[in-house]
Amino acid sequence: MPRPVMKTVRQQQLIDATLVSVARHGLHHTTINTISGLAGLSSGLISHYFGGKQGLIEATFKYLLDELKHALLSRILGKNLSPAERLSMIVESNFTELQRSTAATKTWLSFWSQAVHEPGLARLQHINNQRLYSNLAFSFKQLMAESDAVNCAKQTAAMIDGFWLRSALGSEPEQEFEEAQILCKAFIEAVIMQYGEN
Repeated sequence: MPRPVMKTVRQQQLIDATLVSVARHGLHHTTINTISGLAGLSSGLISHYFGGKQGLIEATFKYLLDELKHALLSRILGKNLSPAERLSMIVESNFTELQRSTAATKTWLSFWSQAVHEPGLARLQHINNQRLYSNLAFSFKQLMAESDAVNCAKQTAAMIDGFWLRSALGSEPEQEFEEAQILCKAFIEAVIMQYGEN
């Protein structure tokens, strides 16, 4: 296997192992050894590819963010969607199978709590927040006055994040994630009916 391909494969193995380790042990008890053990790779590769545990943690967060972006792009690129349909796709991209998996939910929760203390994670979380808001605002602005669109985007972002969090912490996450998607879409429909020009 060519070296660049092998590097990419090994990096992804370490990111996948980090997700599993955080899910099993929590972020504070995830170590270079727990990650390398799960990946079946030398612990030295973590320093080689990521500069250490913190670099790998940030790379894992970036991976989840990239998966969010790709989930949305795969739903909207090359399709002639109405603004309302695009808003629906934004909801779906936040509730994909990966984003509601046990490994991802526990890792997101750990990242959010740690972002308060780690500038690198805080920066990534800010990017995530802004991306969700701007995607929502772009579609809402095509349906209503800009001031209303800004407020509706903020409310919808809070709705998506809030329902995702409640579902992740719920006693029956799978069912609650399904209900959360339905409720978020219903909220968007109600907002469009109230403020929409079309």
